[in-house]
Amino acid sequence: MIRPSIHYGLHLIIPLLIAFIFFPKQWKKVYLIFLAAMVIDLDHLLAHPIFDPNRCSIGFHPFHSYFAIGGYIILLFIPKVRIVALALLWHIITDQLDCWMM
Repeated sequence: MIRPSIHYGLHLIIPLLIAFIFFPKQWKKVYLIFLAAMVIDLDHLLAHPIFDPNRCSIGFHPFHSYFAIGGYIILLFIPKVRIVALALLWHIITDQLDCWMM
């Protein structure tokens, strides 16, 4: 039960802290972008079974692939989408930490 709590805490609570600390004037907008980045989990719908608690998402699902991660890193260099890139990369980091806890 501790692993899911940590995982979802990293997905939901830490982004709120990141938004509030690093983007105080627009923290609500930034937090919503971080939450919206969870849309990349839709690629889980392509897997069978859809949810496997012992499967590492990184390198398995299309939006969690190394190719996609490279794209998210490239997005960091485009100012207009930098926060989106940060949100996507935070999602990937969170999922990677979850893989290490397996």
